[in-house]
Amino acid sequence: MKIADLYARPGLTLSVEFFAPKTDKGDENLLSEIELIKQVNPGYCSVTYGAGGSTRDKTVDLVGRIHRQCGLEVMGHLTVVGQSKNEARAVLDAFKQRGIVNLLALGGDPPQGMTGDWRPHPDGFHYAVELVREAVARGGFCIAVAGFPEVHPRALSRASDLQYLKEKVEAGADVIITQLFFDNDDYYRYVEDVRRLGVKVPIVPGVLPILSAPQVRRFTALCQAKIPPALDAVLAKVEQDDEAAVEAGIDYATRQCEGLIKFGVPGLHFYSLNKSYSLRAICKNLGF
Repeated sequence: MKIADLYARPGLTLSVEFFAPKTDKGDENLLSEIELIKQVNPGYCSVTYGAGGSTRDKTVDLVGRIHRQCGLEVMGHLTVVGQSKNEARAVLDAFKQRGIVNLLALGGDPPQGMTGDWRPHPDGFHYAVELVREAVARGGFCIAVAGFPEVHPRALSRASDLQYLKEKVEAGADVIITQLFFDNDDYYRYVEDVRRLGVKVPIVPGVLPILSAPQVRRFTALCQAKIPPALDAVLAKVEQDDEAAVEAGIDYATRQCEGLIKFGVPGLHFYSLNKSYSLRAICKNLGF
């Protein structure tokens, strides 16, 4: 089923993001976690592509395997960095061959250590909107794109970032899934700004359950998201205690999701980090 059809139905659609493990053992562990996550009845899951397309083959194989073995609708990520246009087209073909109709089209991150002098592939797409157009031209895909409530780190301005998002939707994107954020006001303002531009597709908030204080500080630094004072105070208390951080993260995410649901979001997209415990606890708190 296309995710746009899921969001068109009444009620809240839950979805979960996984990353492609680097080992066979990691794959098996993930498949075990997926069986637990299925208990909360997610509408679909997604699988990341890795910085610079570093997990291209693993992503394609894992997307197909989850779709085939786990009985879940799957959305494959695809980025423009680190590959030629023909390589990106080959991934689109591979998704189609596996019956994958949902695609998250992304600009993507340069490979680790190459942020300063990194340049796009000489024969590659340069922007996510080009990938959206390519997928539309090939036909059959339901396309999601990324949104940035706190503005894309490389955007020239908030206004230009919003205009670029509109361009991706006009090119054929069906759904917007946001980068992680910890202050709901950023999401609320973002939705208002996007709607003011005439963009009507679903805007799904991305939620990160915290697993450790150092980890969330690292993630927010990478994507240039802020840690609100209230959350910073919580993290300070669990800086050296990951178990306590997990429980604090469940509590914070639960309250964050309650506010988002009250606002009327079409769904919740959880960045699971391939773990089921926090996600299941949050969903239990929310009554799912």
